[in-house]
Amino acid sequence: MPSRYRVAAGWLLGVIVLALARPTAMSMLLGLPLALAGEAIRIWASGHIEKTQKLATGGPYAHARHPLYVGSVLLALGVAVASASVWVVLAVAVYFLAFFPAVMREESEFLAKKFPGEFTAWAAKVPPFWPRLTPGGPRSSRFEWGRVSLNREWRTALALVAITGLIYARQLLGL
Repeated sequence: MPSRYRVAAGWLLGVIVLALARPTAMSMLLGLPLALAGEAIRIWASGHIEKTQKLATGGPYAHARHPLYVGSVLLALGVAVASASVWVVLAVAVYFLAFFPAVMREESEFLAKKFPGEFTAWAAKVPPFWPRLTPGGPRSSRFEWGRVSLNREWRTALALVAITGLIYARQLLGL
């Protein structure tokens, strides 16, 4: 699936999640920590990247080449668990399988062309998605809060608050 449809499909996924969610207090308690961990990883990663300017290799980028996607998967998994719906879990899985392999491949190809020597050395030591436990490769980038804002991570954090609030409202109202 072309990556240009990823954002629109993400909004559709959000609607599907809200329509199919059948949350319970326990599902909310189990899902929220996963979602928060995912957003924390995304914030950490966003604080390291200067898109198309420098190759981020520090922080979470020393554990996985695509930590934003690792964070997104954890965040979505947390929302799926909170929803307490097998259909939501399936919809989330389909979304990620449809878009993320191609997006990660495109991003890696771009970075390999833009930063050939640096990317090769880094990619040899750092896995694409499943994080290594100890940091690997060169670690030249440093976290800066200003980058989190520049990379508009506030949008994902706000979306997490909104979807969690709406799922919680469904649970409270018994809908």
